[in-house]
Amino acid sequence: MNLNELLQKIYGKSISECSNEEIYTALLNKVDELAAEKASLNGKKKLYYISAEFLIGKLLSNNLINLGLYDDVKNQLAEFGKDICSIEEIENEPSLGNGGLGRLAACFLDSIATLGLNGDGIGLNYHFGLFRQIFKNNAQTTIPDKWLSDNCWLNRTDKIYPVIFGGAVVAARLYEINVTGYDSTTNKLRLFDIEGIDESMVTSGIDFDKTSITRNLTLFLYPDDSDDEGRLLRIYQQYFLVSAGAQFILDEAVQKGCNLYDLYDYAVIQINDTHPTMIILELIRLLVQRGIDMDKAIEIVSRTCAYTNHTILAEALEKWNISQLKKVVPQLVPIIEILDDKVRRKYDEPSVHIIDKDDRVHMAHIDIHYGFSVNGVAWLHTEILKNEELNHFYKIYPEKFNNKTNGITFRRWIMHCNPELSDYITELVGNGWKKNADKLEKLLEFRNNKKVLEKILEIKENKKIQLKNYLSDKQGFDIDENSIYDIQIKRLHEYKRQQLNALYVIHKYLEIKSGKKPNTPITVIFGAKAAPAYIIAQDIIHLILCLQELISNDPEVKPYLNVVMVENYNVTLAEKLIPACDISEQISLASKEASGTGNMKFMLNGAVTLGTEDGANVEIHQLVGDEYIYIFGDDSETVVERYKKNSYVAKEYYAKNKTLKTAVDFIIGEKLMKLGDKARLERLFKELTGKDWFMTFPDFDDYVKTREKAYSDYENRMEWAEKMLVNIAKSGYFSSDRTIEQYNKDIWKL
Repeated sequence: MNLNELLQKIYGKSISECSNEEIYTALLNKVDELAAEKASLNGKKKLYYISAEFLIGKLLSNNLINLGLYDDVKNQLAEFGKDICSIEEIENEPSLGNGGLGRLAACFLDSIATLGLNGDGIGLNYHFGLFRQIFKNNAQTTIPDKWLSDNCWLNRTDKIYPVIFGGAVVAARLYEINVTGYDSTTNKLRLFDIEGIDESMVTSGIDFDKTSITRNLTLFLYPDDSDDEGRLLRIYQQYFLVSAGAQFILDEAVQKGCNLYDLYDYAVIQINDTHPTMIILELIRLLVQRGIDMDKAIEIVSRTCAYTNHTILAEALEKWNISQLKKVVPQLVPIIEILDDKVRRKYDEPSVHIIDKDDRVHMAHIDIHYGFSVNGVAWLHTEILKNEELNHFYKIYPEKFNNKTNGITFRRWIMHCNPELSDYITELVGNGWKKNADKLEKLLEFRNNKKVLEKILEIKENKKIQLKNYLSDKQGFDIDENSIYDIQIKRLHEYKRQQLNALYVIHKYLEIKSGKKPNTPITVIFGAKAAPAYIIAQDIIHLILCLQELISNDPEVKPYLNVVMVENYNVTLAEKLIPACDISEQISLASKEASGTGNMKFMLNGAVTLGTEDGANVEIHQLVGDEYIYIFGDDSETVVERYKKNSYVAKEYYAKNKTLKTAVDFIIGEKLMKLGDKARLERLFKELTGKDWFMTFPDFDDYVKTREKAYSDYENRMEWAEKMLVNIAKSGYFSSDRTIEQYNKDIWKL
């Protein structure tokens, strides 16, 4: 691509004469045109990956890399005094997801295209995403995260589908985003939007009229469901997704020659978590509407749909009251009752019924009974599903259950966000690792090579300086690039235990105040959003922000300990934070994290994991060995047993552990009370001492000890560099290309 010629043609100006905005717009349109030319071959059988979230991140550089144009464009810009990073800043990050679920879906689409598989994503075109997070008075506040503009990757189509609710009919317009594969084909992310969406409904913060369905359906991802109106809106939104998606899938299949009776030969639908479950019901309804017998329609759909479970948290497995479904989707209720009746005729066990004694419809139960595959997303997660949480189902359908350990796309998570390390790896082991990540293992040949280890340390130091400068410029933070960067970035949830990290910070603060100073300064970085209705999660953010203020204003402590909570954590921030990280905090309560994917991104970029034996930490531990990871805390068997026996009493741990008690009491102590909100801090204190549902207290001592060991080991720079290199070398298993190959081999069979 001759960028200068392109700009002359469009604007009649050279690169140096064009604004960054003009260059971005020209590149966007040209790259999208080139991507479309590599469109996927439309094979007979197609995958439809349906998900409530696709956290795709900014696309310009990602697409340039996948099309093999990045270095060329970067160099052409540099010749004329332009910086590609400044061009990237023009792009808004699409607000189409929130956490790991959505980022995983984005990585999967990248790998599906990279492997040349015939598959598209199906989702919703949220106008304001979850929300934009702003900190005021040491608390999270929220405003709409508006990302749509005239210059974005979204392409409008002429396809419109009617979606019929209990009280309204709305039109679903199809939009598309090109998904480029690395040196391969281009697939599509298909996003539905409501015709007549009214952004002006949002008047204060993120509040809006939840009852005006014909105007609000695609405003926000996961609208607040703390009241009945919010819960109904969630059902409306989910049905809007699956109804439009189902009509689109059937249209494509019929165009290729499908007679509907052989739908499973033309389509396989991967249901990403329970949000899109109603596609099973809607497909059955549409097939019956088109003349197919109910029993036959159920059989066809059951051979077409597969389900990915992402959680063992009972509260996260969606359940909707039958009365709510009657209001929103009365046409689906008879189908639910038929499916439930079929289950009841076979199985007396109430825990596998679809409608429970309280008239709640269990969406995951529909997926399991009426899909052909159920997969977990890490070895431990799948084992817990089979042996504990979904054991009754596993006994019925052992052949359906399988594991697909999650992965990440290395194109974004090292080639784009850490080109210095990516280029050095290529210099050491060749280019092959970019398409076959297992070849990273060749790096192990250099584990005792001082020159290589020094270079890896140098790259890490440069990324830390880049992060320091970025945070200073964008958010006004001043961090010490010579400190240990200890980072926890993920959705704010009690099971992920940001509160345990905060208790350590308090403990460390008190140690420094007593004269026990660390050899190397420590910078503890948090990034997380809390759902607006999740009060305790917001209280934890409040605690962290109060600690940030306390420490930043304490000249005795600040040279040795710094706390930073980045505002509005998203993919763009993750791309800056992950390459700079020294210690990766993966401290969820054992048995609660399905997989985690941040742990894989950190590992790939040479961070060392401090974590519990939970999720994919188990596989990271197995791959790198005891010396190259820091594992602490109770194991999943101990935790599961405690829950079964209801034997955990937080107050007992609090009373008998003086160090822990001192840290917990600090939350309601004089210093934080001066900075914080009394009600918030007291509520969090009571939650911890009275409940501590995710068992922070039992792991506290081991966490402190193990974290101190990691800090001590960091002092030996060559040994630490070896830990970094081993983690990078062993990270190849976590490529999403490997995960997708397994999905295709075992489930999709494209």
